[in-house]
Amino acid sequence: MDAVHPIAEVLSKAAGGDFPTVDGAWQRVEPWRPGVEGVVAFTGHAYLAVDDDVSDGTLDSLSPDGFGGASNPRLVSRLAGTGWIDALDLILVARGAGGEPALVPRSDLRNHPRAQHATSVRSDVTTFGYAAPDDHTLVTLSTGLGGLPEVGLETDPSKDHVGTDVVRDALTLIDEGDVVVAACAPGNARALRAFLAAGFEPVASVQLWRPER
Repeated sequence: MDAVHPIAEVLSKAAGGDFPTVDGAWQRVEPWRPGVEGVVAFTGHAYLAVDDDVSDGTLDSLSPDGFGGASNPRLVSRLAGTGWIDALDLILVARGAGGEPALVPRSDLRNHPRAQHATSVRSDVTTFGYAAPDDHTLVTLSTGLGGLPEVGLETDPSKDHVGTDVVRDALTLIDEGDVVVAACAPGNARALRAFLAAGFEPVASVQLWRPER
């Protein structure tokens, strides 16, 4: 059996209400996906997933801490070098609903920009949607943060879908009780409200980058 990544472990515990100690500390962990690094920050404790070409001394010199320092834009920029840097997102967690899936596989949506973005930072990305071929509502299911199932979505603006309903339908793709994560930009208030109304809870923040040092 593959070892559970520390980020998966801590997010799974947070889904049950067990959070890291609020001590201002930070921990170094291995990246969970080759070529992608990141910082996951909880209240008063942070995790830096950085490859081993960066020394512990270099990380220490950047003054990370669990009170926001690990997400300092200067620190992230230094670690990313000239590479791509993603937006700072909220991490939300929920439990899978299981049962009969409310969505169907939609390979025709693989070229959707959101699906392409998911493919660039996650693994095993699969695209789902509704059965009607003219409905371009997209749900991505992938191996995401720490190796946990991760969902993303975008509703078709020409349809009358309610975002909350789409999120709930996405949860039917996950086995009942399994922890699933989602990343949402704080400024995307409409999507954030949909996730919250569907039962997701915010537990941390994440910022990803693809380093070019």
